[in-house]
Amino acid sequence: MQHLNVQAYALAAKDTSGVMFCQPIERRAPNKNDVLIDVKYCGICHSDLSEVRGEWPKPHIYPMVPGHEIVGVVKEVGSSVTKFKAGDRVGVGCMVDSCSDCRSCKRGLEQYCTGGGAVFTYNSLITDKKKINIKNHPHGEVTLGGYSTAITVKDNFVVHVPDSTPLEKAGPLLCAGITVYSPLVRYGAKKGGKGFKTGVVGFGGLGHMAVKIAKAMGNEVSVISRGTKKRKAALECGADSFIDSKSVDAMAKANGSFDLIINTVGVNHSLSPYMNLVGLDGTLCMVGVPPDSLSLHAFEVIGARKSFSGSLIGGIKETEEMLSFCAEHKIVPDIELINAQDVNKALTSLAKGHNDASRYVIDMKTLNKATTVAQVDVDPTEWRVNLPHLTFPKSALHQSHRSEDEVKVEEKLKIAA
Repeated sequence: MQHLNVQAYALAAKDTSGVMFCQPIERRAPNKNDVLIDVKYCGICHSDLSEVRGEWPKPHIYPMVPGHEIVGVVKEVGSSVTKFKAGDRVGVGCMVDSCSDCRSCKRGLEQYCTGGGAVFTYNSLITDKKKINIKNHPHGEVTLGGYSTAITVKDNFVVHVPDSTPLEKAGPLLCAGITVYSPLVRYGAKKGGKGFKTGVVGFGGLGHMAVKIAKAMGNEVSVISRGTKKRKAALECGADSFIDSKSVDAMAKANGSFDLIINTVGVNHSLSPYMNLVGLDGTLCMVGVPPDSLSLHAFEVIGARKSFSGSLIGGIKETEEMLSFCAEHKIVPDIELINAQDVNKALTSLAKGHNDASRYVIDMKTLNKATTVAQVDVDPTEWRVNLPHLTFPKSALHQSHRSEDEVKVEEKLKIAA
C-alpha cells in the first residue's frame, strides 16, 4: 500500500531578494527507515540569510525553504526504525543524508562525505533516481528545510533531544552548538581545560555558544569584537575578558596570547589582525562563512608555527556527544522566540547585526494556511549574488542582481507583451 505524501506549510524565498512568503509544500510519507516529525521550532542561522540571498559561491535553487536548526516531536516512523517512536523529542541539523560508505562517513564525519557529498537539509539537489522521493526540480529533488510545519528524515540523521533541554532552545545547538563544539574539541580546548586560552571573534549566535561551551570546558575565554557595544553581553555570557578589535592598544596587548581562536564572522573581513593574536603552535579556525575569499601571507603563520583551519558543523555521533555535554553543563542558547509572520523582520535584523548575541527561533505553531508574512523594505543592491548564472530558475535572480543587458531585454519583453 502506497502512503500519500504529507501536506505541510513552509516559509520560502522566491528569489534572491531573500524575502519570505508562506507556501504549501509536500513531505514524503515515511519509508521504512524514515522519521516523520512535527516541527515545533526552528532557529534562524546566518547561513539561512546568505543562502536565500544567493551570497555564497554555489548553486541557489528557488523557491528555497531554509532552516537547519529543527526540533519537534516524532509523529510517525517507518517499519524498520527502532531508535525512535511517536512522541519522542527529536532534532535535525544541517544534514539529512550521505553515502555512508566512504572513509569520512565510516569515521562518523558525514559532513565531509566524499561519496557524492553530504545532502544538506535545504538547497541540496538530489539527482540519484533511487533517492528521489518527490520530484520538485527538472533534474531531481531539492531538499526543503525546517522553516516548515513537518519534515521527513532518515533515522540515521535524527537525534534525540535530552529531556532536560527546553525544546524551544534546542534547535540552535544543532548548528551553532555543534559548529563551535567540534573545533573546540579538535584543537585542544576540551583537553586543555583551565590552562587553555580561547578567543572568540564575533559575538552573535555562534559566538555566544562558543563562549558558553569553552567556559564549560574550563578555558580562559575572551571575546573579540569591533567596538564595545557587545562588551556587557559578552561578560554576562561568561567571557573572562573583551577585546575591542578597533583598539590598536588592546589588540597589541593581546598579541600572541591565544592557543585557539574561533572566528565566527560571516561577512568579508581581514584575517591578519586575528592571526596576530594566535600564539606558538596555536590555531585560527574559521567557522563563519564570508561571501568572498580571505587571504593570509605566509609570514603570518610560519613565524610561530601557527595553523589556519576551517571546520564544518560535526558528524551525527559528535552532535549527540555535544547535546549530552550541553545538557550536563546546562548550556542552552540565548534565544528570541518569534512568530512565523515576523521572519522577514528577523532576517533583516540579522543582516544588520541588531540581534546582539541571541538566536531567533521561529515558533512553528504560528505557521499555517492563514499565515501572512509581514513584508519589509529590502534593498537587494546592498549585496551581490555570487555566481548568478547558477541561480535556478533564471527568473529567481532578482532584477537588482541582473546585468544591465538582462534588464533591458526584460523591459523590451514587457513592452512587447
